[in-house]
Amino acid sequence: MSKTIFEKIVKTDRKKIFELTTNYENFQKILPQYYPSVRIISVRGNVSVVEEHIRIGGRELVMMVKHVIDEPILHEIFIIGGDAKGTHIIKRYESTSHGTKITLEVDWKLKGIMKLSNFFGKNKIPDEYSKIIDEFIVIAES
Repeated sequence: MSKTIFEKIVKTDRKKIFELTTNYENFQKILPQYYPSVRIISVRGNVSVVEEHIRIGGRELVMMVKHVIDEPILHEIFIIGGDAKGTHIIKRYESTSHGTKITLEVDWKLKGIMKLSNFFGKNKIPDEYSKIIDEFIVIAES
């Protein structure tokens, strides 16, 4: 699957949206419709390893995820195991006069049935991931 880059404008300060979108330990409470299960495996400084179940593209993916956080500028996500192993997500947060601009670079690597869906052109993953980010934005702006 190819790399997807998209930008989101958030009408709130960078610190607020950054804290919300990097608060992975509470994703299950914040967006339970997308994150049915989140379990922290280890935390060392700004690096965490987390087991995440995410509902996206009509499927539930089980993943081992490494989060690297450089507050309040950068959140890198490396999927190191599971259904999307090898996926790399970079979220950059930039303060603007109207709030915050988030730039997302997502390089999805899918396995099994998800890869097959992509092959037949039915892959909804990039659009679905964008919707998840939009949900975080709605919460941050409220």
